[in-house]
This record gives sequence, structure tokens and C-alpha cells, in this order.
Amino acid sequence: MLSAVIIARNEVDRIGDAIRSVAFAQEVLVLDSGSEDGTVELAKSLGARVIVTDWPGFVAQKQRAWEAATGDWVLSLDADERVSPALAAEISGLLPSPSAEGYSVPRRNVYLGVPLQGGHWWPDRRIRLARKKAGKWGGIDPHDHLEIAGTVLPLKGELLHHPYRDLADHLRTVDRYSAIAARESIRRGQKAGVVECYLRPVGRVFGEFFWKGGWRDGALGLLLALIAGAYVAIKWARVAGTLPMPESA
Repeated sequence: MLSAVIIARNEVDRIGDAIRSVAFAQEVLVLDSGSEDGTVELAKSLGARVIVTDWPGFVAQKQRAWEAATGDWVLSLDADERVSPALAAEISGLLPSPSAEGYSVPRRNVYLGVPLQGGHWWPDRRIRLARKKAGKWGGIDPHDHLEIAGTVLPLKGELLHHPYRDLADHLRTVDRYSAIAARESIRRGQKAGVVECYLRPVGRVFGEFFWKGGWRDGALGLLLALIAGAYVAIKWARVAGTLPMPESA
């Protein structure tokens, strides 16, 4: 039995497509952290099982959803992701006789309607499908990843990702995620010096645009590289205390 799990909060405009894309799963579970926009009601109307919880952080919430699934196999995705028809067919075909404990998928990031070809955006391979007992979520908020006890094999079908509603949404996410990352760095006792505040942001821009191939996306690739560098600069400025930390993130 396959369970598809989705974490969400105020995703009424995107949760429907996510749920419909995993209609091949025997269970669809939405773990909601207090939506106020109708996300819960829409998810239930589409046949999903919904659990409403608090928000303990990205890694902890992904683990909660994983543990709440009733299937032997679990497919994890976010509300802004969709399983492509090719990936759905591939998963449905392999599960009767799986040859690994987990599977990774290439994630196709679509930025404001444009499929990205370079930077860290493609192929952006992620482990998202695994035998439940073999998987456990790890990482440091806000960056989570699925850890597998056993063999992991790659799949070909794409997971489609629409990370931002518009440019303003992207910048708000940078502000929020950089604050979360800064708090985690402070909690772990990390310090922000010349390397972190100056060299890392510049290195991130060059790395994204040149070394990782962001140039393939032209001017848009340059913009994304600059925003990635800004994320790093904002995070470490907050760790250093030279930029105020928002009250909530």
C-alpha cells in the first residue's frame, strides 16, 4: 500500500493540484499546521485524510507526516509539488516488486512559468519515495532531506515544483528561510566573520551562475543567482547581529 503525504499551511490555491497528482496512491494524507484559507476543507473534499497539528519545524513536520502514514510505502511531497504522469506510472509499476528501500526523483523547478535548466534548480534530485520503515527525515531547518536505511535507486519521471507564486513570494521566502537558518546557526554556536558575511555570498552567486550552469537560463538565471547570494548574505548578517531578526519566521 502506498501513502502520499503532503504538509501544508494556507495552500488552498495549490493543494488541489498536489492531491490530484497522487490520485494513484491508496492513501493521501495532508498534515496541516493551522490553515485559515480553506486548505483543510478543500483537501477533505478531494478525498484526503487530514490531520491538523501545530508547526514544530520543517524536519519535524515531515517526520510527523511520515509516521502518520498507514502505507508500507510513503511518497512525500509539498503542496507546491506535483507528481508528473510519467512519474506516477513509474511508481505504480515498480511498487509491486521494488528492488530498493528508497528512490530518488529529478525535481523540475518551474519558476513563474519557466522550467529551469541550470543552477541548483535542475536536476535537483531528491529522495521522496521509500519503504516507511526504512525512511527518516533529517537535516537542519529549513532544509530537510529524507534519509534511507538501505539501497536508493534513481527514477526517471519528474516531480514538478512550482516554488513561488510570484517574485514577491520568492523574496518573502528568502526573508523567512534566512531567518530560520540564522536562528539554527546561532543555536548551534556558529559565528559570522569575514568569510561568512562577504565571501560566501559572492561565492554563492558565482557558483550558481557559472559552476552550476545557471547561465543556461540567461537573465533569469542571473537573477536567481543574485537572489541566492542575497539569501546567504542576509542569513549571516542576522547571525552577526548587523541585520534585525524578524519576530516570527
